[in-house]
Amino acid sequence: MPRLIADIVERTIATYAATFLGLLLADGFDLTSLGALRAASIAALPAALSVVKGALGPLVGDSGTAGWLPRSGG
Repeated sequence: MPRLIADIVERTIATYAATFLGLLLADGFDLTSLGALRAASIAALPAALSVVKGALGPLVGDSGTAGWLPRSGG
């Protein structure tokens, strides 16, 4: 189970970082503006959905990971 939690945490951080950086780049990359705060809060939504997806992973795919793909036969 700890590996599953680490997998979900990694996926959540990666989703948040990618979304936040994408929004900052689209907005002009000014960290001192209100747009940066808005980007930070908006980026939390896909990260939260990543947690939900990861929690469902063991029910849908391989029980040891947050992924939805089935375990390979080889």
